[in-house]
Amino acid sequence: MNTFTIKDLENLSGIKAHTIRIWEQRYSFIKPQRTDTNIRYYSNDELKAILNIALLNKYGFKISHIDKMRPEEIREKIVSISSTQAQQERMINDMIHAMVDLNMEELENLLDDYIESRGVDKTINQIIFPFLERIGILWLTNHINPAQEHLVTNIIRQKMIVGIEGAFSHIQTNKTVLLFLPEGEHHELGLLYMHYLLKSRGVKTIYIGANVPMKDIDFVTKLKKPDYLYTHLTTVNGNFNFERFLNNVETKLPQTPMVISGLLTRQYKKKVPSKVSFKQSLSEVLEYVGTL
Repeated sequence: MNTFTIKDLENLSGIKAHTIRIWEQRYSFIKPQRTDTNIRYYSNDELKAILNIALLNKYGFKISHIDKMRPEEIREKIVSISSTQAQQERMINDMIHAMVDLNMEELENLLDDYIESRGVDKTINQIIFPFLERIGILWLTNHINPAQEHLVTNIIRQKMIVGIEGAFSHIQTNKTVLLFLPEGEHHELGLLYMHYLLKSRGVKTIYIGANVPMKDIDFVTKLKKPDYLYTHLTTVNGNFNFERFLNNVETKLPQTPMVISGLLTRQYKKKVPSKVSFKQSLSEVLEYVGTL
């Protein structure tokens, strides 16, 4: 079983930690345990409860009323919410439930059902990417078991590759983007999503993959001469030095602009080389793709 901090609950549910503490004091649906140093921690069941309650509360149900509901009634009320946005949020919550319970069959069934009804394109944009955004912080802080991460990653990777293979645009650009992850970075899903976005908008792509040495990036860049390099940094091993990586890019690939997205860009505070630009949110990434 996983344990989660109050900050994890805030990131996953959108409910501020201060509000969660107030709910704990006033209502009975969440009872955290505490460490020897009096720090709150929460179980899988409490995470799932918060996700369900946050969704109902967002769509008009009062907390005092939710507190009196049986678990079956809470589920019925969630299913009854008819707005498209609420249904998508419910789907993402269900995927988080399946992940923490290590129910990979359920996770895959949820994705397959959505793909069948809405198509791969909408599944990637409406479900998979928002799901990855929600749980990414857990991967960064190691608050889920690595086995859960690998199992979830493999299922989603399969669905995204199907989407990439089928992506097509009637409008084709004359731009080429080389996509890679540097040595030490193995979290490929964000880069796969970018591959899908670019290809579905008619941009030519060269996809090298994860954990690529700089000498290989240098070799392919000089041979294929892409217009841009692109990488997505989620979390890397302890040997990775972001500043050194940027300096290597500036020294070895001075003529090719590089775009970097991902969680690590939000934490980097030093000077960024002139040929490198950071995209720190999905809206910035989409804006960039629109310029190609």
